[in-house]
Amino acid sequence: MSDLCSPTFEDLATRLGFSCDEAGGLLEFRNPAALENWTLPVLELTITVGAVLALVYAVLRLRRHGDPTNLVLWFGACAYLFIIEPPLYFPAAFGIEQHVDTMFAHNVFTVEFMWGRLPLYIVAIYPLLATLSFEIVRMLGVFRKYGVLLGAVCVGFVHHAFYEIFDHLGPQLRWWEWSLENPINQPFFDSVPLPSVVVFAALWPMSLALCVQFFVGRHIDRGESFSGLQLVWRTIVIGVLASVGTFVLPLPATIIGMGSTTVRGFMYALELVVLCVVAAWVLARQWSRLRRGESDTPTYTNVFVQRFSLVYLGVLAVLWISALPDYFSAVDGVTDNGDPLGSLWYVVACFVVAIACVVATFTVPRAASSADTSAVGVRETSSS
Repeated sequence: MSDLCSPTFEDLATRLGFSCDEAGGLLEFRNPAALENWTLPVLELTITVGAVLALVYAVLRLRRHGDPTNLVLWFGACAYLFIIEPPLYFPAAFGIEQHVDTMFAHNVFTVEFMWGRLPLYIVAIYPLLATLSFEIVRMLGVFRKYGVLLGAVCVGFVHHAFYEIFDHLGPQLRWWEWSLENPINQPFFDSVPLPSVVVFAALWPMSLALCVQFFVGRHIDRGESFSGLQLVWRTIVIGVLASVGTFVLPLPATIIGMGSTTVRGFMYALELVVLCVVAAWVLARQWSRLRRGESDTPTYTNVFVQRFSLVYLGVLAVLWISALPDYFSAVDGVTDNGDPLGSLWYVVACFVVAIACVVATFTVPRAASSADTSAVGVRETSSS
C-alpha cells in the first residue's frame, strides 16, 4: 500500500529491516523463525497467550459471578486501541499529517495487521496489562476503600511499572523504532520518549480504569447488574472517554510546555512524580491496613493475575538478561548494532515496584479458604 508509506515510516521500516512497500494487507502471517531475532516470537507468544487467558477469565467471571467488570475492561482497552492507534499509523489518511507525523514503526512479527503497522501482540498487550494492573489494585481493595479516582491513580502506577520494563527494552531488541525528530516524541528519556513514559504507561490506563470503575465496577460492587445492551454501550463509551482522558490528563505539560522541550519534559516528569507518590502512599497504606486486619473491605483473589503477572515479569527478566551483554558493551548509549539503550536503573526500579505489588496480593490475610471457582483461578473471599 505504497500510497500510505510516508517518508518517515519508510525510513523507520528500512532501519528495522523491512520495506513499507512490501508489507502485507489487512492481515499477514510470517514464519516466526524468520523474524529479526528470537526475542520477537517469545514476546509475541507471551503477550498473546496472556491476553487470551485474560479474556477467558473475564468471560468466566461474568458467567459464574455475574461480574462483567473484567470483560468491559478487556474490550474497553481494545476500543481505546482502535481509536488511538490507526491515526498514528496513517496520519495522512485521517487528514492530520500537518499536525502529526509518523511517531514510530513496529517491527514485523508473526501476525500483522494494517500493512505492517499493527502486530497482533500490540493488540493483545492493551487488555493484558490493563487486566493485570486493574486486578492487582482491586485485589487490594483500593477501589472500595479509596474510591474511583484514587483507585484509577493506583492502576496507572502499577501499569506504569509493568509497561516500562517492556518499553525500555523494545528499541534495543528492535521490537520498534521511534522517530527521533518528531517533536511529539520529545524529550527522550534515554531511548524512550518521555511522553510515552508518562502518557501511554501511566495516564491512559488511569483514564481507562477510572471510566471502567465509574461506569461499571462501582455499580457491580453495590450489587447492581446490567443487560447485554447496557454493557455494549458502556464499553464503547469507556473506550471513547478513555481516549479523551489521554488527551486531557497531560494538558498541563502540553500547555505549559508549549514552545519549550525542557519545560514540557519537566511538566511530564512532575505529573508522573505526583501520580507515583499518591499511588505509592495509597497502596502501602491499604496493604498495611489489610495486614493489620483493620479493614473489612470485601475482596477476592484472582489467581490468574497473580500467576501470570509472575510469568510476564519472568519472561521480561529473561529478555533483559539476554540484552545485557550488548547493553554493557554499548558506546554513548548505542549498541554495536546501532540500537539505542533504555534506562537500566529505571527498569530495575519498575521491576521492584511490580514485584512488590504482586507479592502484596499474596500477603493480604484472607478469610477461611475456599476452592477456586473457575479454571483460570477466581476465588471469592472476604478480607479479615
